[in-house]
Amino acid sequence: MDRRRVAITGLGVVSPYGGGVDAFFEHLLEGRSAVRLVLTEDKTRPLAMPFVACQGFDAVAALGKPLAMMMERFAHLGVSAAFDAWHDAGLERVPTDPDVRNDWACIWGTALGGVLAFEKGYRDMWQNGRDRLSPLSVVLGMNNAVNAHLSIQLGLGGISMSHTVACASSTVAIGEAFRRVRSGEATVAITGGSDATQAYGVGKAWEAMRLIAPGDVETAPMACRPFAADRAGLVLGEGAAAMVLEDWDHAVARGARIHAEVVGYGASCDRSHLVRPQAEGQARALRAALSDGGLNGSDVGYVNAHGTATVEGDPVEVQALKTVLGAHAPSVAVSATKSMHGHLMGAAGAMEALATVLALRQQAIPPTAHLCGRLDPACEGVDHVFEGRRRVPFAVALSNSFAFGGSNAVLAFRATS
Repeated sequence: MDRRRVAITGLGVVSPYGGGVDAFFEHLLEGRSAVRLVLTEDKTRPLAMPFVACQGFDAVAALGKPLAMMMERFAHLGVSAAFDAWHDAGLERVPTDPDVRNDWACIWGTALGGVLAFEKGYRDMWQNGRDRLSPLSVVLGMNNAVNAHLSIQLGLGGISMSHTVACASSTVAIGEAFRRVRSGEATVAITGGSDATQAYGVGKAWEAMRLIAPGDVETAPMACRPFAADRAGLVLGEGAAAMVLEDWDHAVARGARIHAEVVGYGASCDRSHLVRPQAEGQARALRAALSDGGLNGSDVGYVNAHGTATVEGDPVEVQALKTVLGAHAPSVAVSATKSMHGHLMGAAGAMEALATVLALRQQAIPPTAHLCGRLDPACEGVDHVFEGRRRVPFAVALSNSFAFGGSNAVLAFRATS
């Protein structure tokens, strides 16, 4: 089977930090939390909880009014991040020869899709007494809105699809895009994920599961504490991250800058419980990613952990890492950037994959914020990063996503020099 090398030639992000990819990573390296106490949009029944919002994002400024009107927030965030990645890759927005892009793909990930549009519709009907909804309700709410708009706007004639695999959605999307480029089915693929979760119903649903970290105005920035002995749950957030994957030879031929290389992807299912993670299933995904990339555990220098700060989840992930990395585990740097940018649901994997690629490119490792002095003994056995590390040479990094339903996905990246 033809196995082509896959280059990452474009990166884009819409994060709570604003300012693009470099600003995003610099904030992570410095351990700056973007978590704040935020009210949900339903002002009649306010729900206050720690949250990560892209407060400075202006969809009309980013996309133009006509295009922005055809989307809701998760698509605003996703399309904007993808446009930035496309520009970063040095690719033209409108192709001079559309046939060249007949095999170019768009594969996106989202867990909740247009939940805000649907919640507004329910509110209009049952709370405000309206008997008609906007004729755009369906197209605003559909989960494949991002890849549909991107394929139209960029003239992509190849496969256009979305993946919804809970918190692993965008990791799966990137992995499947990687496989299509590696096999030669696609020459170029735009991929990533987005979600916008600041909805009353979403907040109440997670609150009911007792998985949301508490916090007030003062303590909210430190509410998400993965691997800490006093961790108290996850923090929801919104955002988007995108990358352009490209056939290596095609990228070199056109003189593209290559940020890093995707070398492996592994996926598995715990097949045991809807919400209770299992180390054995996660270990299978980790082994599959390493095997797919022709790697050994000793090759890994950094792992961007799924690390949600739930009481049950964090030790299971560490156990899976120790099982797969073996004697090398204590020397592998591990951090959970969710401690700063929150849990973006279906967009989390893409945001963390982006952080992992930037760590490789800059040879720097972001920390797990708020962890110093609070490490849970059950999470010991790997090299937890308490403070950002700069100028740390390593060649291979992993990005983990472990979702409800027992779906596990792992990406392996390699530095280009």
